[in-house]
Amino acid sequence: MYKCNRCFITGLFALCSILVTAFAQNSVTNQLPQMVRLRGTIVQADLHSMLFRERGGELISISLDQQLIIQEVYPIEIEKIEQNSFIGTAALADKNGHLVALEVHVFPESMRGTGEGHRAWDSVPGSTMTNASVDELIRVGKSRELHLKYKGGEKNVLVPDNVPIVTYRPGDAGLLVPGANAVVMATDRDGKPTALRIMVGRDGFKPPM
Repeated sequence: MYKCNRCFITGLFALCSILVTAFAQNSVTNQLPQMVRLRGTIVQADLHSMLFRERGGELISISLDQQLIIQEVYPIEIEKIEQNSFIGTAALADKNGHLVALEVHVFPESMRGTGEGHRAWDSVPGSTMTNASVDELIRVGKSRELHLKYKGGEKNVLVPDNVPIVTYRPGDAGLLVPGANAVVMATDRDGKPTALRIMVGRDGFKPPM
């Protein structure tokens, strides 16, 4: 009982810390964040809850929503990106201000429009996220440059040949095994971290988002 209580309390402190950070990031627009992203590794899971080690080392006890969405994230070749594909890409600006991709995820057609736009991101300090349609693909040596268009703007993003390219497919609870790498979209519900969506890799694959 002591161990479980300690995990629960640790989870609450971890989630509160993340919520405070997220609130600060959104304070300029007076928008209270509805969900936070937790990146890390599944320690154990059952039908109702999951013990999750966040990338900062915090051990968090997370409830699983009854309508939980589980998606498998798996790698694909860059050739799978086509004109008009709807993609997301985390990127960092180089010294000249050009965006260089850290990863690219190709959304299934059913997810077209998800998070469309360009904004700050939290994968690494200074990173951005652009969710947009591919208007043009340009070969630059072994790399590609994506010309992206979204409502209200457009961006060019260089994709080096070693950058992970992934997509999603529907998953199930069989993916929630100890040691699996995952990105958890969670909310604070009645003082308890609750997962609404889990993006998880199979056989040790790490979702790069």
